[in-house]
Amino acid sequence: MAPYESDHATGTGPDEDPRTGRRKAARYVVPVAVVGVAAATIGLVPALAASGDPDLPEISAQQLIEKIAKSDVQQMSGTVKVSTDLGLPDLGSLQGAMDSGRGGDGSSADPRTKLTELASGTHTLRVAADGPEKQKVSLLERDAEYSLIHDGKDVWGYDSASNEVFHTTAQHSGEKGDKRGHQPSATPDDFAEEALKSVDDTTSVTVDGTTRIAGRDAYKLVIKPKQAGSTVRAVTIGVDARTGLPLKFTLTPKSGGAAVLDAGFTKVSFAAPPASTFDFRPPKGAKVTEQKPGEDGEREHAPGLGEEFAPGGLKGADTIGEGWTAIAKFDTGAEGGPTSSQEGAVDGFLGSLGDRVSGDFGKGTVFSTRLVNALITDDGTVYAGAVTKEALVKAADADK
Repeated sequence: MAPYESDHATGTGPDEDPRTGRRKAARYVVPVAVVGVAAATIGLVPALAASGDPDLPEISAQQLIEKIAKSDVQQMSGTVKVSTDLGLPDLGSLQGAMDSGRGGDGSSADPRTKLTELASGTHTLRVAADGPEKQKVSLLERDAEYSLIHDGKDVWGYDSASNEVFHTTAQHSGEKGDKRGHQPSATPDDFAEEALKSVDDTTSVTVDGTTRIAGRDAYKLVIKPKQAGSTVRAVTIGVDARTGLPLKFTLTPKSGGAAVLDAGFTKVSFAAPPASTFDFRPPKGAKVTEQKPGEDGEREHAPGLGEEFAPGGLKGADTIGEGWTAIAKFDTGAEGGPTSSQEGAVDGFLGSLGDRVSGDFGKGTVFSTRLVNALITDDGTVYAGAVTKEALVKAADADK
């Protein structure tokens, strides 16, 4: 799992682990249909550098996707700036209500709740990785820091503000080179992986020149929906010219204005991080919460934004349509809509987003963000997707 030769030369082959001689697993599991997609979908116009941009070899979108698919960066460290603007109200009061609803039994160091902060505002992350069993992500706050460390079988979360520690055991550590056991999806390559899964005949993909990101030469891959009704204008991925690692991810909405999501490295190195980076022991006096794997509906990996921004609906839901206008449908079993039984902060939060609508399906409320919209009918059925309000109502009518 050596760094790339361009950064540090080694005596092993570029695809071998110098400690075991085993070939490394592919960094991305990109479907064959994506890599070999028809020319009608993938733009074959090569990247041309604009004035002042890096003068890199010409590359087509298909070749650039193949480069991302073959990328296998195992060792790296850097700083990532993440800005999210879904048009949501302040999530602070809602999170507080959720925390109090747990009766004080939860831990402020639990990544399933702590990393919801990434859903709004601008945040700085420090990230590091050394193979599939060692990763660290630190969320830097004004006067504190939250860190999530995966070291072998152990997963630690530490909130310095409250001096609380969360500990659990990784269930799938190191299997098949999968680094996703517990690392949160919060970096450009995580978002890019989800976006690339959407590439099909409903998508236009082109290369839009070159750029410099975190001091490195990069190509710009642009993904756009072809379908009407999607709230997504475009996804732009800055791809490192040498390693194929996505260094920047930007999602812009059709409504215009600032990006819904902009995540990019401001510093990056492909040298192996010091071993001490992944060392962690609970500080003296810290409150430690232990969780056994599988307790409290534990997810297989830590929460993140990557999956939620990808088109195609929600896991476990029925899907209406396809591609970028796919709509997830599921039944909450709560007649009368969500606001009839909610009070306090949660009620105010939902009410601030709601817009009453009606149609052949009956009546309901559409909750809107700048990207994802959801129609919740009065009989408890939910239709959600990165589609317009009109598309949701049309889907609900056709479903009756």
